[in-house]
Formats: sequence, structure tokens, C-alpha cells
Amino acid sequence: MATKEIKTYSLAEMKDKYIGEVGTTDRDEYEYKLRMDVLGKMIKAARQERHLTQAELGKLVGVQKAQISKLESSANSATIDTVIKVFGALKAEINFNVKLEDNFIKLA
Repeated sequence: MATKEIKTYSLAEMKDKYIGEVGTTDRDEYEYKLRMDVLGKMIKAARQERHLTQAELGKLVGVQKAQISKLESSANSATIDTVIKVFGALKAEINFNVKLEDNFIKLA
């Protein structure tokens, strides 16, 4: 009996097919939401590593517990200022990279 070869697809191929190719509005929106979700999970992990509740972190940052909860579930609505304050309160170092075309911009 002959075996049938199963076609496999990479994650990038599946995203291209079902979400849209890189550079399309749908793909850009998907990638943005994904990055914001990861950022929220990083905030939660750092908070838990510091053994803080959402309310305690909120007090350190000067916001309500509900805003910390919202940040952790998705940082979509967060401003850069708020994100920096949260990581500052957690005594966590953050790094931002800016890439134009294929070159990263370095600040002097």
C-alpha cells in the first residue's frame, strides 16, 4: 500500500493565507494585536515575579486596579507613558527598537 505524503505548511504560510500577506491592513492589525497581547502578558509575569497584586501595582503607578487588569489582558489602549510607568514601578528594564526598512535606529 502506498503512503500518501501529507502537505505541511509553515506558520508564515498559514498567516498569509488566512490573515493576509505582510503589509496588508489585516495582517498589520493582527501583528499589532499580537504584540500588545504579549506586552500584557509580560506585564503580568513581571508583576507576579515581584509578588504584587494588581491593586498594589496600580497604587505604585497611580492608576486603579481595573486599569492594570486591562493592561494585562491586552495593552491595546495603553499609552507608552503608562507602559513605562508600569515597568518602572516593577523595577524592570525595557528596551525599544525602531527599525526603518532593514535598519535598526540607534539612539546616541
